[in-house]
Amino acid sequence: MVVGLLGGSFDPAHEGHVLITREALKRMGLDRVWWLVTPGNPLKPRPPAPLADRLAHARAIMRHPRVEITALEAELGTNLTAETVRRLKALYPGVTFVWLMGADNLVQFHRWARWRQIMREVPVGVLARPGSGLRARLSVAAQVFRGNRLRRGESIALKRPPAWVFVNVPMNDASSSEIRARGGWRR
Repeated sequence: MVVGLLGGSFDPAHEGHVLITREALKRMGLDRVWWLVTPGNPLKPRPPAPLADRLAHARAIMRHPRVEITALEAELGTNLTAETVRRLKALYPGVTFVWLMGADNLVQFHRWARWRQIMREVPVGVLARPGSGLRARLSVAAQVFRGNRLRRGESIALKRPPAWVFVNVPMNDASSSEIRARGGWRR
């Protein structure tokens, strides 16, 4: 089984998350996608809305039989992606995991704790997001791992890490930050 992991605050989840999830399922040979709704993000200055609220909203907006909305990081007691990936691989040794992220996250991926370890632990699928394509392709992580970039997303799950792919997909300009700023999401 091949499971894509899409982590984030989902504060709130929006149609952009839904779009990249559906595209990853179609284009990357994934059997399932697990959304990892994180208890908190060490890179963000303010805490997110309560986890229960974010989970409920995510489950309401992402309805697909092959997608599971989880609070695995809270259940595992992990707060860093590198720790979460390592624990999931230990708990599910027969599963191939692929880390999924929007291109906007690749731009600042080098700021994540142990980001190089993540790249060496699991293949990474990067999905285009509005305004981030060029910056993502020129990012620190993209440059460090430029020799490990694949040209097609369909084979990502079959590749031994480090391996990553940038996939152009139809774009949705929804942004959690903008939704919060407009008052479209209560904290």
